[in-house]
Amino acid sequence: MIKGISASKGYAIGKAYVIQPAKIVSFNGIVEDAEAEKQRLTEAVEMSKQQLADLYEKLKKETGEQEAAIIESHINFLNDPEIVENALTMIETEHIFAEKAVSTVTSSLAEEFAQFDDDPYIKERAADILDVGEGIIRNLRGDFVDELANLPENTIIVAHDLKPSDTAKIDKSRVVAFVIETGGQTSHTAILARSMNITSVVGAAGITAEVKPGDTIIVDGVTGEVIINPEQATLLTYLQNKQDYEAHIDELKKLLNTQAVTKGGKRILLAANIGSVEDVDFALKNGADGIGLFRTEFLYLGRNSMPPQQEQFEVYKEVAQRMGEKPVIIRTLDIGGDKELPYLPLPKESNPFLGLRAIRLCLKEKEIFKAQLMALLRAAVYGNISIMFPMIGSMKEFLAGKAVLEECKTELRLNGVDFKEGIPVGMMIEIPSAAIMADEFAKVVDFFSIGTNDLVQYTLAVDRLNETISELYDPMNPAVLKLIKMTIDAAHAQGKLCGMCGEMAANVSAIQTLLEYGLDEFSMSAASLLEAKKAIISN
Repeated sequence: MIKGISASKGYAIGKAYVIQPAKIVSFNGIVEDAEAEKQRLTEAVEMSKQQLADLYEKLKKETGEQEAAIIESHINFLNDPEIVENALTMIETEHIFAEKAVSTVTSSLAEEFAQFDDDPYIKERAADILDVGEGIIRNLRGDFVDELANLPENTIIVAHDLKPSDTAKIDKSRVVAFVIETGGQTSHTAILARSMNITSVVGAAGITAEVKPGDTIIVDGVTGEVIINPEQATLLTYLQNKQDYEAHIDELKKLLNTQAVTKGGKRILLAANIGSVEDVDFALKNGADGIGLFRTEFLYLGRNSMPPQQEQFEVYKEVAQRMGEKPVIIRTLDIGGDKELPYLPLPKESNPFLGLRAIRLCLKEKEIFKAQLMALLRAAVYGNISIMFPMIGSMKEFLAGKAVLEECKTELRLNGVDFKEGIPVGMMIEIPSAAIMADEFAKVVDFFSIGTNDLVQYTLAVDRLNETISELYDPMNPAVLKLIKMTIDAAHAQGKLCGMCGEMAANVSAIQTLLEYGLDEFSMSAASLLEAKKAIISN
């Protein structure tokens, strides 16, 4: 048995189809005719665009627009000069092969995304960039063999990695599960697996070395366990588990149009955490009452300069319009420290989690902050947008953020630009000092959202990314729970709403306690909404 991470819940029993990692090919050498090489790359890129366009239409037809948008994001990467133009420039100036230029550019860009250790959604977009690069290289080499085109029925794909473009090609009537050595719950492979209703386990280290083609394996997408060549008794047990789980899913689907109301009659808001416009449809499809956290960092990545105010405005406006009257809480830029942008030089820090990041960075880089705030103020005209400041540790920081917001309003008025005057402004409670002073903050904010991921690690002095001390990272620790209750009580004393957008909000075992404390809003991955709704209705 090998333990991984549950990415798409369910149970599957089938025969293994093992995909071994591709061999690394060297692209060293000097090109004499740079113009011909540039033309070769241009043709390969156009071929990639057409292939992805075909995949987009296939996925849109089979699973819907939101899932197809994952492939659309790959097409957008191809249209981004950060990749193609930079590769063309390298060919011209360095006389290198197109394959090497593409590999160098995409690897560099992927490293930029991979820095986001504390935001798995953004970090795992690095795999998408590499996927785009590998597709171009396959076309450059004339490697058109698709081993996933004609898989046998009842197949379980076992691989080191499975790119979104490969996942989209799979006939879901023949594949019952994925088992992947890499990735996490927010990888696009995991997202597609959930949308295709294919049981999936990721992060199953060493699985490709243990499984042989044709082996019978059980994939437990609930616990993340993979059992290789099980005994008959184990097979029978899991066949029953599979039947029981499918009945459970059928019951959850009945809750889609039901409001999350506790037995005591309190209406709870169930919201979704998103990272891009493409995530909105998936949130609505799973019954989200709103967006509790829109991470805006994605707008700033994979480019040579800051996103212009107009570009940001268009994105925020589209999210607001898609959500209609439902609330949309947009977190201002949470970057800095360990999360670097190539066009924003920052000092190296020995402890970036305690360094220049989030609101601290925005207050120092005021023009960057103002561009985002103006875009948000303008977009709020088109929907129910609220602004949320991250990593507030003192009243001085919150008031400074509000002061910059007022400056933006003044400039917009003077320029005759339409914006929303009374836009709600809240803050994340993710630093213990903010939780301790929540009674004072509640007098000046419009709402709180508890970010438990950081609150737990700061309270317990436990790095949440350090596997060697993972057992110490405990959201149910009494000290953490006390800070959460203090925050909720402080908000309610001033008649303010208190939500939660950290991973704890989706933890079914914690929901009863959070309801007892009076939490008003639970925001989480859209895939977890129905399970959380059932737990809320049962309490």
